[in-house]
Parts: sequence; structure tokens; C-alpha cells
Amino acid sequence: MSDDKPNSAKGRTSYDSNSTGSLIPFFNRNVSEYPTEAGGVNFDLVPVTKQKDIMINHARMYAKQEYDRIMELVAVLEKQANDIKRRLDITDAIHSAEYHFQTVMGQCYWLVWDTRKEKTLLVHLGPAAWSTGIPANYKYQMQVKYMGDHTWMEIID
Repeated sequence: MSDDKPNSAKGRTSYDSNSTGSLIPFFNRNVSEYPTEAGGVNFDLVPVTKQKDIMINHARMYAKQEYDRIMELVAVLEKQANDIKRRLDITDAIHSAEYHFQTVMGQCYWLVWDTRKEKTLLVHLGPAAWSTGIPANYKYQMQVKYMGDHTWMEIID
């Protein structure tokens, strides 16, 4: 760097420039990736369009991964919500059924349709527990279990 150029910052690689017609204090040619003076090193232009394409492809890839992860969580939550709704529907069916005994949490019972009485019943005995066979007027709907949260859950064997 020649001593005839002003250098208000007193930096070793900086100088004040007036190449634009106005004073640019503390212009550092080592910081710029492009030549700052005539006769400087040749350079290629940055392929901005290509860089934008690469950046948007990366952004889409990572966003898609995050979206897929969130959708997996949504699917789990949706299944849990459907399970809870099913338990509430079964609980409503049990409470509208007729039974004449005290239910015990953790015990399994059977929900049956009595075709003779035309009503739903909650019974202790399953279809295989009858020594003389299933009563002719019983149509078994499902086995249910009384849960600790006072809901009923279908038991599928």
C-alpha cells in the first residue's frame, strides 16, 4: 500500500477510498471476495440462481422431514383420540344397559342384546361359560372391562 493514500483507520491492509467519487473510510481489500482495484485478480460470478435452487431444495428437504415427523405425531394423537372416543361410546352403552349387580374395577363383563326383552344387558358370563349353552335370546356384542378411570374398554381376544 502506498503512503499517498489516506488511511484514517491506520490499518495495515485498509485505506480510505474515493473510487466512487465520495470518501469510503476504512476500505479493506482483504475482506472483499472481489477485486477492489483495476488490475486485480480475475473472478467468476457467483451462480446465484444455482445457489438459490440448492438452498430451496435443502429447505424443502428439511421442512419435509419435519412435516413428516409432525404428521407421525398427529397420527399417534389421532389414534389416541379415537381410542378415547371409543371408550366413551362403550361407557355410554354400558350405562344405558340393564344390570343388577355391583361392577368391580378391573373385572371383565359381557355386553349382550336380549332379543326377548329387546334391551342391552351387562352380564358376568361369557359365551363359553354357560354349562348348558348360551341362552337362545342372547346375542353377545362385546367383552368389556371396567377401568380405573370409570370408563369401559372393549377387550378383544
